[in-house]
Amino acid sequence: MARRLFALVPALALVLASALSASSQPERVRRVGFLPSASVAPTTVTPNPTLEAIRQRLTELGRVEGRGLAFEPRWAEGAVERLPALAAELVAANVDVIVTLGTVATRAARGATSTIPIVFAVVVDPVAAGLVADRDRPGANLTGFTSFDPDELRPHLALLKEILPGLARVAFLGDAAVSSEGAQAWDQRQAAAVGLQAQSLRVRGTAAAIEDAFQAARREGAQAVVVLEMPAMIEQRRQIAETATRHRLPALFVGSGADAGGMLSYGTNARETGRRLGDYVDAVLNGAGPGTLPVEQLVRKELIVNVRAARAIGVTIPPAVRQRADRVIE
Repeated sequence: MARRLFALVPALALVLASALSASSQPERVRRVGFLPSASVAPTTVTPNPTLEAIRQRLTELGRVEGRGLAFEPRWAEGAVERLPALAAELVAANVDVIVTLGTVATRAARGATSTIPIVFAVVVDPVAAGLVADRDRPGANLTGFTSFDPDELRPHLALLKEILPGLARVAFLGDAAVSSEGAQAWDQRQAAAVGLQAQSLRVRGTAAAIEDAFQAARREGAQAVVVLEMPAMIEQRRQIAETATRHRLPALFVGSGADAGGMLSYGTNARETGRRLGDYVDAVLNGAGPGTLPVEQLVRKELIVNVRAARAIGVTIPPAVRQRADRVIE
């Protein structure tokens, strides 16, 4: 009996040593790249709401930053020409998945890798943009969420008409770096659908260019400005809101802008978008192929009304609009 126990000791020691060695192996860290088309690096005062929502959702799903999960954000700081290089950095960092916001960032990521999964959002129509072949089965290494709406900006313009009963002419402010040749025709089509005239303003996102655009809007009789959800407009939303107030022109931001001082923002909720992105990131990290995950449509929009900004330019927000708002800034 003693001899058998003595013979088992080396085997038990080997098993114990193997277990200790396995437990001492560092846990594999899954890396999530984050590449928005145009955002400044967040601070504790102004965090990025989409990134924070992704973090929160992944935590709920058991993936905690610092415990097997790391984020690799890259910030273009409004310079869309930097996006290809930033996407290449994420590929070099060997991330497991890249989350992109906006068509420009998504194209940059797709140009940098055909193997790393890419999950996108804030893309109006990924099929028309050539990002995926089909929304139900996107194929390749991309999937995500679209804000495609056949009515496009008609609800936004109808909202402006409700607030400004005499509205006849509206200016569309967009990013010259990403606008297409058909931008002016698109603006006119949106405005005409609700009985308005359109003025197209596409600018580089400098303070001087924004000022020039608002002066042009004033000269041509625009009574309100629709700020499109484009990289330079997102980056310069505070500057745009301040300029709109100075020129006493009501500004509606497609997406986020009321927090920056704009009168209205109406668009996809950034936190809801982040949570849905978190679900897809988790699925990809669990082994799902992005090409098999359908591109889903985000249909719920968030209306934020900044009464303080409206009051500063002499606009009264009707009670019915205030009641419909998801949030009212007093």
